[in-house]
Amino acid sequence: MHTNTHESEPTTLDTTAEQIIGAAYEVSNTLGCGFLEKVYERALKTELQLRGQDVDSQLLYRVTYKGHPVGDYTPDLVVNNHVLVELKCADRLANEHTAQCINYLKASGLRLALLVNFGRPKVEWKRLIYG
Repeated sequence: MHTNTHESEPTTLDTTAEQIIGAAYEVSNTLGCGFLEKVYERALKTELQLRGQDVDSQLLYRVTYKGHPVGDYTPDLVVNNHVLVELKCADRLANEHTAQCINYLKASGLRLALLVNFGRPKVEWKRLIYG
């Protein structure tokens, strides 16, 4: 009997998103709120790596306009080469944060982003899909 070990993209994205959300709760429960964003970025990267995830930070994506480079975007984290993670330490997630994430998805060519806010006693997150 042959078992197909190749997961479909939606399942892979969902599984990765679940790992990221679980890791974010662990970081929030362990550190609490009040630290700078960079502290949470490093802690979340560490937690995800401890869970066996492939995590990159500070990847560079070029933003182009009609074929001309007009800027660069460096996301907080990219997990398993297909889920972008943008971190905030804010009173609440705002529409500007959502719009920013959608633009990051456009620039990166990725389909799924998680916007994670560590600025409150209980972590909050938003899942964004583009395309």
